[in-house]
Amino acid sequence: MSTLRELVKDRKIYSIDAERTVLEAARFMMEHNIGALPVLRNKELAGIFSERDIMNRVVAAGRTPGTTAVSEVMTANPRAVNLDESIEECLFIMHEFGFRHLPIVEGKQLKGLVSLRDIVMRQAAELERQARRAAS
Repeated sequence: MSTLRELVKDRKIYSIDAERTVLEAARFMMEHNIGALPVLRNKELAGIFSERDIMNRVVAAGRTPGTTAVSEVMTANPRAVNLDESIEECLFIMHEFGFRHLPIVEGKQLKGLVSLRDIVMRQAAELERQARRAAS
């Protein structure tokens, strides 16, 4: 059974400080082609900020992205998973709670973020490997 440690071992960790503005976060997300960011306060996970938060809590609410702090519109205290959690358990949690992204932690230290797409792509690659083995 694969763990998140294997999935994120060579990835860069992206995050944003809670006091940065929504505009800064949106530009950072666009620059790195990512849909969600773990939010840190004092180097510890405080929330998660996603494209959906931008649309629902900023744009639709009429807030100004350049003056609104990420901390005002993030999802605070998000569910997080341990670095040694199985990929299957992550998929279960995402399905059960309707999450598209889960922060990955070891203790209180952020180790990454896993998306539903990451898991689906990993499983598709594994199915392809199995099909090739079965065909040979």
